[in-house]
Amino acid sequence: MNSSPRSPSSSDSRFDRELSAGLVVFLVALPLCLGIALASGAPLFSGIIAGVVGGLIISPLSGSPLSVSGPAAGLAVVVAEGIKQCGGNFSLFCAAVVLAGILQVVFGFLHLGRIGELFPSSVIKGMLAGIGIVIVLKQIPHALGQDGDFEGDEAFFSLLSGNNTVSALYESFQAFSGTATFIALLSLATIIIWDKAVISKIPSLRALPSALVAVLLATSFHEILRWWQPDRALITDHLVQLPKASSLAEWGALFSFPTITSLLDFTTIVPLAFTIAVIASLETLLSVEAVDKIDPLRRISNTSKELIAQGIGNISSGFIGGLPVTAVIVRSSANVYAGGRTKLAGFAHGVFLIIAVIAIPSLLNRIPLASLAAILIIVGVKLSSPTLIRGMWRGGIQQFVPFAGTILGVVFTDLLKGVGVGLALGLFFVIRQHRSRALSVLSTESNWLIRFNKDMSFIHRGELKDALLAIPDNSSVIIDGTVALYVDPDIRELLSDFSQSAPLRQISIEFRGISLE
Repeated sequence: MNSSPRSPSSSDSRFDRELSAGLVVFLVALPLCLGIALASGAPLFSGIIAGVVGGLIISPLSGSPLSVSGPAAGLAVVVAEGIKQCGGNFSLFCAAVVLAGILQVVFGFLHLGRIGELFPSSVIKGMLAGIGIVIVLKQIPHALGQDGDFEGDEAFFSLLSGNNTVSALYESFQAFSGTATFIALLSLATIIIWDKAVISKIPSLRALPSALVAVLLATSFHEILRWWQPDRALITDHLVQLPKASSLAEWGALFSFPTITSLLDFTTIVPLAFTIAVIASLETLLSVEAVDKIDPLRRISNTSKELIAQGIGNISSGFIGGLPVTAVIVRSSANVYAGGRTKLAGFAHGVFLIIAVIAIPSLLNRIPLASLAAILIIVGVKLSSPTLIRGMWRGGIQQFVPFAGTILGVVFTDLLKGVGVGLALGLFFVIRQHRSRALSVLSTESNWLIRFNKDMSFIHRGELKDALLAIPDNSSVIIDGTVALYVDPDIRELLSDFSQSAPLRQISIEFRGISLE
């Protein structure tokens, strides 16, 4: 049966939905691009360049339909140290970014994206929940008017203020701004009310994303306050601070281009480029795996293709003076929850960044950070939903412990260390499960049977050794390995040693399905 053609209205609604999601991602990405550049000690415009590259170049090439790329907080320390290693020469650092991109392309062609498949589901879900909690905890100070930490900071110990997450929260409650707090609450209330079914049923309002409505309302309120009671208005530090240029010369000065002038420069950037490539690739793979978990259509991303796209993106970003880019879970999850379903949303957010920089920087610099913090708080709450936590608890201890460990690691250290904690806990349960019931031991008087129930590796050596030691003198033993497809050399060595000592104890041995050679 032939399917009927899609109606234009259906196609238009999908297009509007993607643009709407891209606009929300843009609102989230704008302060993050600037904040991460600030924390990295790089020019502010380099963060915008990286965001634009993430949208316009990486999104169309991406192996994931929903991931959104840009500068990542996890690389801020690496970038800051890298610029120092380059003697403060940002152009030389840009050369390292280009080389890192080339390495990522190589990683992709070597199919190293498959590494992402090694992360257990419990760890990925723990990373999502942990990032959600971090987003909420980090955005509360911004919502209260305390902007000492940069937007997008995910580490427990802040790179800029020297506070940790807990002390920053304490300080923000001690010296909060009533104006910022009201703006944040107004934005939160607007988003919640706008997303209710009553609003969504009104066609004229449905196309407007709740985040945009909240920002427009909050900005309008603050502009009225600046005119009516300027003493209560927020200072510039609590507003978006987008770089502006009024002439071609000023625009040209915002870009940097990679330079290598000596062999010493090259030897400096090689290890730096490798570090950037590895960390950026790991963050990308983690983010892509995480986004697949929250994709409403449950699609599976091509991670090796994603690494190639990221490499091309970093080559492009480095060539025009941008920060290194990765797939970023905060932007990507904002895309999912805003209704994005295709690569168009990620591409659109890059277009909106260009328009913002060229056409309306002065207007955007009037947006209160407290309003943008409210958008991120909503995203954080959705990522760390009680439903997810309850589901993992019902999955049993083997699921919940790595999940909870990952959450605690992400919240109290950073993303990569938190994932490392989760992997270690997951590996412990895998080893424990794999080690248990590896052998069956049966005996009748002086006749013994030791049967391998699974493949035997070095972790089973202790269990086998205990079974062999329990065999008394003057016994007959059958060691049956017909079920095991693989027997580790350590196991063979132990059996060989037992075979050589057995005659001394009048023990006869029959091996089945096992070769000691």
